[in-house]
Amino acid sequence: MHLIVGLGNPGSEYQNNRHNVGFMVIDALVKKYHLSGPKRKFESEVYEGNIKDYRVIAIKPQTFMNVSGVAVEQAMNFYKIPLDKIIVIHDELDIDPGELRFKSGGGSAGHNGLRSIDASIGNNYNRLRFGIGHPGHKDAVSSFVLHDFDKSENILVHEVIYEHLTDAFDLFLSGKHNNFLSTFKIA
Repeated sequence: MHLIVGLGNPGSEYQNNRHNVGFMVIDALVKKYHLSGPKRKFESEVYEGNIKDYRVIAIKPQTFMNVSGVAVEQAMNFYKIPLDKIIVIHDELDIDPGELRFKSGGGSAGHNGLRSIDASIGNNYNRLRFGIGHPGHKDAVSSFVLHDFDKSENILVHEVIYEHLTDAFDLFLSGKHNNFLSTFKIA
């Protein structure tokens, strides 16, 4: 069993923010693979089902980004999921919009959601880093991540999520991360 965590902030006012790209991916996986839910547990929206041959629990923590670790720890402990079967999907400033990178373990790179998860369960879990671009200056980051994608970015992000990422997600679950990332070319 895998635990897939999409990071974001709850509430309709944040729904299309760059910071909520993890929630967007969970929503797409739920739709594509008909995952059941949501149930409200672990301070999260929880979905269950299969992505092809892989049993998954997918969660969208409803705790706000900065305290996501509480929800992840509760779900991990309840389902007894080892760290190497946890995949956290999050926005990444240092990658161009729509690009994906895989990382196993490591630091939070200033991402408050990852910092919270690291404090709760350690940092030896898998991350799918979804590029959102950088505003250019560090003082603009907070405002940037809490704003919606611009029109061209939104089209690209939805194409990546709905036309590519969801179709190949089983490769990611199988541990074939390089195959997963090479299944599509980002424009």
